[in-house]
Amino acid sequence: MANREIIIVGGGMVGALSALLLAQHGDTLHLIEKSSVQMPAQDAPFDLRVSAFSAQSKHLLEQAGVWDDIPLERLCAYQGLQTWEKVSQKLVFSSDDIGAEQLGYIAENRWIQAVLWQRLKQLANVHFYENTQVVDITQGLEQDNGKNHQRVTVTLADQQIIKAELLLACDGGNSAVRKHLQMPVTSWDYRQHCLLINITTDCPQQSVTWQEFRETGPCAFLPLAGNNASLVWYHSPQKIKQLQSLTNQQLKQAILTEFPKLDFDFEVHNKGGFPLVRRHAKHYYQGSVVLVGDAAHSINPLAGQGVNLGFKDVQCLVELLTQCSDLPIPELLKRYQCQRRPANLLMQTGMDVFYKVSKSDDPLIRIIRKSFLGVAQQSGQIKNRVMRYAMGIN
Repeated sequence: MANREIIIVGGGMVGALSALLLAQHGDTLHLIEKSSVQMPAQDAPFDLRVSAFSAQSKHLLEQAGVWDDIPLERLCAYQGLQTWEKVSQKLVFSSDDIGAEQLGYIAENRWIQAVLWQRLKQLANVHFYENTQVVDITQGLEQDNGKNHQRVTVTLADQQIIKAELLLACDGGNSAVRKHLQMPVTSWDYRQHCLLINITTDCPQQSVTWQEFRETGPCAFLPLAGNNASLVWYHSPQKIKQLQSLTNQQLKQAILTEFPKLDFDFEVHNKGGFPLVRRHAKHYYQGSVVLVGDAAHSINPLAGQGVNLGFKDVQCLVELLTQCSDLPIPELLKRYQCQRRPANLLMQTGMDVFYKVSKSDDPLIRIIRKSFLGVAQQSGQIKNRVMRYAMGIN
């Protein structure tokens, strides 16, 4: 059954991409977003919230017709990824090893969201509800032409009522939709915080992203477009709070003293911290409501796979809705859950194990950890297969 009526709660990257792909297929979309979305200025300072987009995620944005709308001066291709522990061999991934032009791209979340919204605003079959929130959700059977149909009804804060066949909850890790429907989740706090630091450097745009593992948590470097970059510093909540309290100049001195060595001079421009929390919904759907992206799962940002997992959810759900449109909604959502929940759980578990092992100060584990990096570096085709999997290509 084509041309469905669909509600999407949450207009971030995952929600906006879902809306655009489904609207381009001919469905009628009702997009609800609690804030307004504006196109950033091209010369604005870089935002703290950036993501590493895999080849598969780039392909989805190309499929939606928005990739070329992202200004080149806000986009950074990277060709290398390196990871190491002190006094251990570096594990080096290079796009040259698999014959690719790059491993991925780093871009600001707000620019991806903005270009998606720009395209959505051009479509007559997309209805927008900005600066408002959902206050009630009900589901039940309604008669239409003498037949009973399952419907989901949403009431907004301004008392508008929207009815549809399907609701996509794309409203993030603290999903109000998930909480309203009391959909159970497993979650725990990693007892660590992460500090994001935006800097400008005295050297041209770089093309390698790296991570150094420490017992206090990883430290990472993400190149951004031009001479901009992002530093990622994991540590205890107390340490991150102390670092956040510093002036930009004081933070620069702390970076020079305590962060892995940087081969350039730099200036700090912005910083922001957040706690690390892992969540996974026990069920991805309830009736005609389905969880997508962070509303269903949040992962340790260690490997930068959060947005890519969310986009894989989008691709799976959109393909089911468009290619198996003769199936009833419950069957489609069951297939979506069966495909995406095990895959997301596997990635979450892998990152959890890697994260815990990287922080262990047990002497035996440290020896094994350093040996693993050396063996992995020499693994040839196995390393390349891991790289291609992370990029979302065969």
